[in-house]
This record gives sequence, C-alpha cells and structure tokens, in this order.
Amino acid sequence: MTLRLYDTRAQQLRDFVPLDPGNVTIYVCGATVQSGPHIGHVRAALSFDILRRWLSHRYDRVTFVRNVTDIDDKVLVNATDSEPWWALAYRMEQEFTAAYSAIGILPPTYEPRATASIPQMQELITTLIDRGHAYASPDGSGDVYFDVRSWSEYGALTHQSLDAMEAAADADPRGKRNPQDFALWKGAKPDEPADATWSSPWGDGRPGWHIECSA
Repeated sequence: MTLRLYDTRAQQLRDFVPLDPGNVTIYVCGATVQSGPHIGHVRAALSFDILRRWLSHRYDRVTFVRNVTDIDDKVLVNATDSEPWWALAYRMEQEFTAAYSAIGILPPTYEPRATASIPQMQELITTLIDRGHAYASPDGSGDVYFDVRSWSEYGALTHQSLDAMEAAADADPRGKRNPQDFALWKGAKPDEPADATWSSPWGDGRPGWHIECSA
C-alpha cells in the first residue's frame, strides 16, 4: 500500500518516498509551553502519532523528533515571582507529556528543548547573515531579523505574494527593513529576567520563535 501525502506547494497528493528507506525521519514542531495543553495541541500530536505508527509498520526504523519551545515571549509573560519562566516551562512540559500519554500517543525518539540548542541557533543565524538573508538591527537593540525580500520564493508554500501579506498587528516594527521581517534573535530587555538571555555576537538576548524549530 502506497502512502500519499498532500504537498502544500504543489497543491496535490504525492506518493511518499523516503530519503532513506532504512531510517525514515520525521521532525514535528512541538508545543510552546507557556500554558497547559488544549484539544488543538492533542489533535496535532495524535495526527502525527498515527502517521508515525503507519510508517513504523511499513519501514524498519522511524526516528521521530518533536521539540519543546521552552523560551518565548509568552513563557516570560506568564511567569511569576513565585514561578520563574524556566519552572513554568518545565511544569507545562510535564502537563503536555501527561496529556499525550493519557490517550496513548507514543513518546518521541528525541525531544530536544529549545534552550539546549542555543549555539546551533546562533550558528544558523550567522550563516543567514553571511548569505545576505538576515541582518542585525541598526538601532543597537541587539535584534536580528530575517529579510523576507532576500528570498525570492518567500510565500511559495502558501501561494501568497509578499506584497499581499500584512504584518502582524502586535509585531514590533523597530529596526526592520520590511514590516514582514521576523525576529531571529531578540536583544535583551531591561524588564525581562537576566537568566532568560544568552551572550551572542549581536549582544545578550534570546532566540526568536521562528529560529527555534529551524535549528
């Protein structure tokens, strides 16, 4: 039996052909653990669990990786004096694990936390800057943005033109070349915890949400 998956870019069903039949690999963007799981989180996890089980039946080995985004704006916002951001993130991570387990979703082969991959994120950001796809904000904030207009195929997966896209209403416009540019690295802010920052070539700060899964 052939597995067919919908190709968003091609807008059609395509036969699944693994790059390595001896080890089929799946990467899934996991939860941002700022609060507890809801039905949408569990539905997404269940969908990939079904896919994984089918692949495990068909192929000898399946490596399934699902990350945990344990540093993000909302994690910091929801933290309190009695429960710092890292404690909140860990507690919510355990709630997600319990919710998945309660309905029989298999644990991932690997489940890396974003905070454990900061060097890899910085390396990827440096590569993007060197290739002209990212830039450090000229305002001295320490922010680094992806330059969406540097990538001619930006929007191809969703069949949207860049000019038709609107910037998010809550997006911070400081230091951007284009309103749609998004943060790869966020410079440290005086009202954020000192232990939520890491040193970098662009100044102390933390990763932006988009770079975490990429790295």
